[in-house]
Amino acid sequence: MNPDSLAPLAGPLRLLMVEDSEIDHDMLLLTLQRQQVIAQCHRVETEAQLRDALALGGWHAVISDYNLPTFSGDEAIRVVRECAPDLAVIIVSGAIGEDKAVASMRGGADDYLLKDNLARLRVALENAMDAAGTRARRRRVERALLESRQQLRALSAHLQATIESERQQIARELHDEIGSGLTALRYDLNWIARREDAPARERAEHAQQQLSGLLLACQRIVRRLRPPILDTGLLPALEWQIDDFRGRVGLPVTFDVNRETLEVDDEIALITYRGLQEALTNIARHARANRVQASLVVSGDELSLEVSDDGVGICPERERPGHSFGLRGLAERVRGVGGLLEAGPGPRGGTVLLLNLPLRVPAET
Repeated sequence: MNPDSLAPLAGPLRLLMVEDSEIDHDMLLLTLQRQQVIAQCHRVETEAQLRDALALGGWHAVISDYNLPTFSGDEAIRVVRECAPDLAVIIVSGAIGEDKAVASMRGGADDYLLKDNLARLRVALENAMDAAGTRARRRRVERALLESRQQLRALSAHLQATIESERQQIARELHDEIGSGLTALRYDLNWIARREDAPARERAEHAQQQLSGLLLACQRIVRRLRPPILDTGLLPALEWQIDDFRGRVGLPVTFDVNRETLEVDDEIALITYRGLQEALTNIARHARANRVQASLVVSGDELSLEVSDDGVGICPERERPGHSFGLRGLAERVRGVGGLLEAGPGPRGGTVLLLNLPLRVPAET
């Protein structure tokens, strides 16, 4: 490399030199000057000095010796990556084997040079700063992506909470307003049926039959919106839901549980109930199964709900974005309380849904 053919490197660069030898430090400065690198350099010798200098910030690159009296080049790389992950680092050593050089690169160094061959110091410095810039941009993108995901999860959790609140409100209104009104109407029809002539009684009895069907439908909708049976406990609520599924769909379902009684937080009970509800709903809609197996296992301070079937398995179309919103929403609720939801093919075909939850909602969530 001919220094006279180089244009001055835009600067001044702020370079942090980790070097115990003043002579070697002066040699590096002279080489930088000859290679048209305008730089302001600060020399440190110990790990403490290195940490203090990094804390000040504003450095463009670190040029470190490998063999130092109090700590090594690898330790210097570790400190730099700990304090300034995106900063450019170049190892310059008087004697370093190939194995150590490779290890330094793997440890986070951007390049290494020998002190008796500094012809490409400027090129190494430029490449290292370019790599550092790429790392910084990638880290900013990753941070923005992480923040976006966190915002989406927070929005999803808020939407799920809003949906659950609206379900409670609708269920309450159905029970208090419509249910009470239908019940009062049934009393009026009974009164009419006892007093009017035969044709009127017949019409009244027919209306009573329709009204009874409406009352049952109203009660069924209320249970699906906000199951009041949860107030009696999680296990009775799960057993009722399975019995209801057997009656509506006609599939045999076995349900095993390793506890006779179970106390969990209301949020955990509701999520577990919704998990079973989502699994059974998907089985009824898509699985074309012949039998269903459900089990609830409590171990320590965790519960596991597993629901499997012998149907056709998860369809690829349902795995694409835009499908399985029920499972996705449930997964966000599960994640919000520190749990885990998995759904996939079973070992012998069909589909398995596994829900792991703590018995108590962690305070930090």
